[in-house]
Amino acid sequence: MSKRYPVELRERAVRLVQQTRGDHKSTYAAIKAVAAKLGVGAESLRVWVRHADVDAGDRPGTTTAEAQRIKELERENRELKRANQILKAAASFFAAEIDRPHTRS
Repeated sequence: MSKRYPVELRERAVRLVQQTRGDHKSTYAAIKAVAAKLGVGAESLRVWVRHADVDAGDRPGTTTAEAQRIKELERENRELKRANQILKAAASFFAAEIDRPHTRS
């Protein structure tokens, strides 16, 4: 989400759209009216409303919490893959050491 607008303003704008949807011909008409009153971009507000609808379960999609969890799991997966590569390299190194003939002097 954009950090251009404060969280409180985004939440208030979404709430206003949800409250006034029935007073307009369409959801987008409500979005345009609220955006003009609050001085925010209509497209930004449309995206915020869509996210709020998904988070509320009114629209299919990935919720904010799910998206955050996916992001955390992807980061953990990258870290585990990196650790696995290091372990494989170390195992190869030590296996090669064991296979080398040693001379005692």
